[in-house]
Amino acid sequence: MLAAEVIRRKRDGRALTTEELRFLVTGITDGSLSDAQVGALAMALFLRGMDADERVALTSAMTRSGTVLEWDLDRPVVDKHSTGGVGDKVSLMLAPIVAACGGAVPMISGRGLGHTGGTLDKLDSVPGYDTTPDLDTLRRVIGEAGCAIVGQTAELAPADRRLYAIRDATGTVESIPLIVASILSKKLAAGLDALVMDVKFGSGAFMAARADAEDLARALVEVAGGAGLPTVALLTDMDQVLGATAGNAVEVREAIDYLTGAAREPRLHEVTLALAGSLLEQAGLAEDGRAAAERALDSGAAAERFAAMAAALGGPSDLVERPDLATAPVTKAAAPERPGVVTGMDCRAVGLVVTGLGGNRRREDDRIDPAVGLTEIAPVGADVGPDRPLAVIHAATEDAADEAVAALRAAVRVGDETPAPGPVVAGRIA
Repeated sequence: MLAAEVIRRKRDGRALTTEELRFLVTGITDGSLSDAQVGALAMALFLRGMDADERVALTSAMTRSGTVLEWDLDRPVVDKHSTGGVGDKVSLMLAPIVAACGGAVPMISGRGLGHTGGTLDKLDSVPGYDTTPDLDTLRRVIGEAGCAIVGQTAELAPADRRLYAIRDATGTVESIPLIVASILSKKLAAGLDALVMDVKFGSGAFMAARADAEDLARALVEVAGGAGLPTVALLTDMDQVLGATAGNAVEVREAIDYLTGAAREPRLHEVTLALAGSLLEQAGLAEDGRAAAERALDSGAAAERFAAMAAALGGPSDLVERPDLATAPVTKAAAPERPGVVTGMDCRAVGLVVTGLGGNRRREDDRIDPAVGLTEIAPVGADVGPDRPLAVIHAATEDAADEAVAALRAAVRVGDETPAPGPVVAGRIA
């Protein structure tokens, strides 16, 4: 089989067979396909698309390009994945909630790029926490704590690692078949029994239009099901920041406050309970998943699981009691230009404020400042003025803080009439 001939078939709009897709994925993994050929393949898939059978075959082949975990546990192995947004720290709470309810959660997470934050970047702000353990350590932590939030290892879906890097360089990231294969190959390699997807739409989401988000959600559910992984997708709003913080250390603090009950921002609480509840019901761990999740929170069991996970992965044993995380040297309240009500925001622009402070990456090789970010973010519908800022800026320098204040004012709309609230969980696809 010749790679150029197979790529030409897809370029001309023909469907590829399972054998052809396995051949291509093998070449991506072992290097027998050149970067030019992988880039040409990505562009052909981007322009020509894939039918349902091709999507399942590509995802399955990428899953089997490396190790597929098997678990010898007396409980279901489950996970959650988000398509990314601003202030999205749900994974930090959901994993210990589900573990406290009897699930095993080997959560393979990623890093942020551009305006979106990454779960691993948040956890990197915890002193000593190892986000890249080997598989033996992952198994041990799951056994001890019930959950482990870690990064993709070299053994899991290695084809995805190379293909994603080339997609990023060739302008083909937005291809739904490639997005689906990238997300699901890692989840399938983790040996899951059930998966819940948080597919976001709105100005801060990867898919801004709800219709595009629905298309992605349906593709994820269909391909996951075709590959043998029962999956539910929830459509959630990302037209404003999720929670009261955006950054890294500041989001870990908010997650700890959420788990202990010190503070639970309403929209963040709703998304967390909806996703955790769905996953508990999918896995057969609860008839009323939402109620079970609330009990795990209110009893302190979820906070205990989070503490156990952090300690087992090298973090402080007293992280929940004393979250000694990095703090920025400069804090400044971002007052609005005039008093009023927050009527809306360009959520992507708010995420870029964090990027400008150094809290997200502009490029893959950028170093992140874990201390910077935003706290006390005013949600849509909040009154703002001299005594209630748009947010509090945490910055490395006075100049960076001043730039962030100006950018935040430009990103947030302030008016006179309180807008009608919309649902944060807007749909479910199963």
